[in-house]
Amino acid sequence: MAKIRVYNLAHELDMDSKEVIDILNELDIEVSSHMSTITDETAELVKGMYADNSQGEDEANEADVSKEETADNSDAESNEEAVLIEMPITVKEFAEEIDEAPNNLIVELMNMGVMANVNQSLDKDTLELLAEEIGVQINFKTEEEEETSMRVGPEIEDKEEDLEPRPPIVTVMGHVDHGKTTLLDVIRKSRVAGSEAGGITQHIGAYQAKVNEKLITFIDTPGHEAFTAMRARGAQLTDIAILVVAADDGIMPQTEEAINHAKAAGIPIIVAINKIDKANAEPERVKQELTEYGLVPEDWGGNTICVNVSALQEQNIDELLEMIILVSEMEELKANHNRLAEGVVIEAELDKGRGPVATILVKNGTLKVGDPILAGLTSGRVRAMFNEFGDSLAEAGPSSAVEVLGFNEVPAAGNFVQVLEDERQARDVASDRQDERRQSELKSDAKVSLDDLYNQIQEGEVKELNIIIKADVQGSIEALKASLIRLGTDEVTVNVIHTGVGGVNETDVNLASASNAIIIGFNVRPDNKTIKAAEKEKVDIRTYRVIYKAIEDIKNAMAGLLDPELREQVTGRAEVRDTFKVPDVGIIAGAYITDGHVNRNYDARLLRDGVVIHEGTISSLKRFENDVREVKSGYECGIGIENYNDIKVGDIIEFYTYKEIKRTL
Repeated sequence: MAKIRVYNLAHELDMDSKEVIDILNELDIEVSSHMSTITDETAELVKGMYADNSQGEDEANEADVSKEETADNSDAESNEEAVLIEMPITVKEFAEEIDEAPNNLIVELMNMGVMANVNQSLDKDTLELLAEEIGVQINFKTEEEEETSMRVGPEIEDKEEDLEPRPPIVTVMGHVDHGKTTLLDVIRKSRVAGSEAGGITQHIGAYQAKVNEKLITFIDTPGHEAFTAMRARGAQLTDIAILVVAADDGIMPQTEEAINHAKAAGIPIIVAINKIDKANAEPERVKQELTEYGLVPEDWGGNTICVNVSALQEQNIDELLEMIILVSEMEELKANHNRLAEGVVIEAELDKGRGPVATILVKNGTLKVGDPILAGLTSGRVRAMFNEFGDSLAEAGPSSAVEVLGFNEVPAAGNFVQVLEDERQARDVASDRQDERRQSELKSDAKVSLDDLYNQIQEGEVKELNIIIKADVQGSIEALKASLIRLGTDEVTVNVIHTGVGGVNETDVNLASASNAIIIGFNVRPDNKTIKAAEKEKVDIRTYRVIYKAIEDIKNAMAGLLDPELREQVTGRAEVRDTFKVPDVGIIAGAYITDGHVNRNYDARLLRDGVVIHEGTISSLKRFENDVREVKSGYECGIGIENYNDIKVGDIIEFYTYKEIKRTL
């Protein structure tokens, strides 16, 4: 049975999607958003009702033609004045869109009972109410419109006979530590959770699994509150949402947020009630809580599929997968395999040796090695593709998630990917887009650091905190950026002026110096030249491994609570020039101390192309055959890192300790 999206029907009827949704709800047909699908029979019924209503209105208006013309002109003028809003949007950004003072909007929000600052993100419902209060007409930019704005050339119209079934794309969502990644581990028979900093998933991943000879594409999304944008992106890409809820914990803030994302995307939700093997598990209480959010379980007379599972004990996993297949068959998911591919960048990073690497989810068509590709501000040609197991692929069909090599730069996560006929065209379009985005940065002599930030705020020297974010992958940048912007207050706003994938370099320091910015490094480190440049320019560089700490430091600095009594001090760096395997000990690095010194009692971190690979303690320090306590710059030595053997020639070992520093006010 053929289906049509609500927004497509609204376009055919020349109506707003909201009006069509209201009509469908009056017919007791449940739709949650403009992206929901309805059958052709239902669409024809709505078209018939609209035609009847239009005819009746025409007859009623024939007596007063001038009134009708006035109304038409008024409607046309109203539509022209409507402001197109792209979500998400902050109070400050909305004020700029409608040419209104941010303070006036804050006052209106307070009158509505909403406490917000200029950097607060607003949801659609609040925006609609606010627009109504201030007398401004707004329309929201749909996902389809956003994609169209990035599309080169007209959209390809797929014929019904060209469409073939495709695997469902399933997003696993839920609160942190509720077992999402562990559940995926069981399904795809691999381990990921143990490699994540702090035991939480801080990247988005995509994997395929085969169930009863049918493929399912899974997308894992982080649960921590800082990763809202990544979860929203996962929901927009998917066909089915798996909501993981711990039976011993129940509905939590990020669970509620995941439900809202899935409902906004208009996709079916399957609830996996996890950890039922625990003694304090209460799956029935979870079902009760679900009803408060409009998710009524099937065994309670509703239409939400709930499956009790235990990821650790591998209980009822098959039943969960069968439900996914069942729901996907009901959705009748199809795509055209024989056309130029289109997709979305799920994640991207800069890999040593391979260059920019993007994880792409193919939404339509078949992506092939050699295809010219365009993604936002970047372009290139597909040099190689790999699946989640590292196997090389020649092509990838609809619903496939693959690592793609060949971009000239690291694309942004969430970018629309399109295969073009000509590589030159892709390069020219990307270049034009970069020119449009390029903005000149204002120079300033005063430098700001976290230690004296509060004092400068109090003295009125800082009204805007500029931040440069560098990280190992795009998704982390997105999450960190959104979290830091939300920290803004009436006294000081947070402005992220630049982001990038890879280690902190001298260019970042120069930009920070020119724009009075602080550099935040997430899972990346600066090299020696960059550190010296930062010291010369008096630029503050802060590096972090877990997102909580970065947010906490900025927040405390803005509140005047930062306590710099214990600070990390880098004492030296060494270059690995050879490696030796010692029986019963492991890999020993033959290193040359390039800067500073190393002490046996210091901690060490291993850097590969500016990215932190491992942090640990020094297990051995030798000069020739002798154990030594300290080695200074210009000397060679043998260094062993405790319980770690993945050391390669060319790696940099950075030594550090902690030093107490008194705060100067």
